[in-house]
Amino acid sequence: MDLGIRGKRALVCASSKGLGLGCAEALAAAGVNLVMNARGSDALEAEAARLRSEHGVEVQTVACDVTTAEGQEQVIDAAQDVDILVTNAGGPPPGMWLDWERDDFIKALDANMLTPIAFMKALLPGMMDKGWGRVVNITSQSVRAPIAVLGLSNAARTGLTGYVAGTARQVAPHGVTINNLLPGIHATDRADSLDSGVAAQQGITMDEARANRAATIPARRYGSRLEFGATCAFLCSQHAGFIVGQNILLDGGATNVTM
Repeated sequence: MDLGIRGKRALVCASSKGLGLGCAEALAAAGVNLVMNARGSDALEAEAARLRSEHGVEVQTVACDVTTAEGQEQVIDAAQDVDILVTNAGGPPPGMWLDWERDDFIKALDANMLTPIAFMKALLPGMMDKGWGRVVNITSQSVRAPIAVLGLSNAARTGLTGYVAGTARQVAPHGVTINNLLPGIHATDRADSLDSGVAAQQGITMDEARANRAATIPARRYGSRLEFGATCAFLCSQHAGFIVGQNILLDGGATNVTM
């Protein structure tokens, strides 16, 4: 399917690996020029070079921490006039409710709520002026069904979801859509981190921890970054203009909800 976005320009945050990279790959394959961001420059530059070579698109890189004011300024300066924004950030560490203090919540809010909001506030007006734009926020399945040990993520990402619910309806008349993708377990570094914690806690191997987790997913496997990226690219396409303010689960059926 031709997504109808060849020649457009996208900012994809945290895109040197994992789900962010999957989104960048799918958009590049559709002919979209990219601004890629990550904290580590080595992996970022390597992936940017690969996407330029494989897809013939322009790729600008900005290596910085977007949870800081300085990092946000750098990325926003590079991303002026983008047509597409994909926000993404790794989730806070797991723990129990007694473990977290105010500073822990502030860090989670900065990374998983306030930074995406800052990018939307900076870049949505330009999209509205052009009469076309797409925003996709990568959140989590825990927005629909909380995961007890991920309380920091539950709180911050649900706050972002509430913000998007209202904002999406305000910008839709200008041809701009905002939607959220809610990943379950995918084969990424985040899954490795969670599985290693389970393995250590239960005294089992990583392979056993992965197999046990996969058995709880109706699809009986982890998702891949490529299929996640393909869904993101569709939401950014010309064909998705009537999808507004939605929260789309990509979790292999793991979240047991009716709607």
